[in-house]
Amino acid sequence: MEPDALSRGAYSAAEGLRLLNFSRVGTRARSVSRNTVSRWLRGYDFGGDGEGHSEPLWRPDYRSDDDLIELSFRDLIELRFVKAFRDYGLALPAIRECYQRAAEEVHDERPFSTQKFRTDGKTIFLDITEGMQEGRMVDLRKRQNVFRTIVEPSLKDLEFDAAAVARWYPLGIARKSVVIDPTRSFGRPIAASGVPTEVLSRAVTVEGSIAKVVRLYDVSTAEVRDAVSFEKRLAA
Repeated sequence: MEPDALSRGAYSAAEGLRLLNFSRVGTRARSVSRNTVSRWLRGYDFGGDGEGHSEPLWRPDYRSDDDLIELSFRDLIELRFVKAFRDYGLALPAIRECYQRAAEEVHDERPFSTQKFRTDGKTIFLDITEGMQEGRMVDLRKRQNVFRTIVEPSLKDLEFDAAAVARWYPLGIARKSVVIDPTRSFGRPIAASGVPTEVLSRAVTVEGSIAKVVRLYDVSTAEVRDAVSFEKRLAA
């Protein structure tokens, strides 16, 4: 693990995929595979005899020379936006073009997790998709709801500081009982009190009672219930 992982967060491929594929109740999205994430972050060869190579969408925070994938918090958040494009059915070349245009516009390799995009996202997104020939994007623009359909849902549960995304509330910004913060517990999902949701969920299984876990860890009943619900949906 690199020294600055304390502030950037650190997620293995398995941990990152579980969070990336997490969806709140009432929302539907396709799951993304480890191989797909690897292609997005490392690029890939295509065709026979080294015919061509597709570059990574951006340079991940943590480098590795083997098959190990380790994500930072901002890598994870950016992947959520890429996945939103994919879920809508946009082809990877169109996603790549959007990404490159956004990075140039925002002046950041991870454009969608910046405060600037949070503030001016609708205007920026309309600008970067101008003139794109991808069919689904064209249809969206004609209906004038490109930003609302693809990007806005992924911004609603994020909290930003002066420059970039600071925290992710996977159960929603209005329900802060579970938070993912790269400066706390290496970015592991935790209850508002700071106890990892995994710990609380396992404790309920062992103790057989939410009330006992509330007393044992000195946390609220709502925190324990939400931690259990969150962990069940992560495992689904």
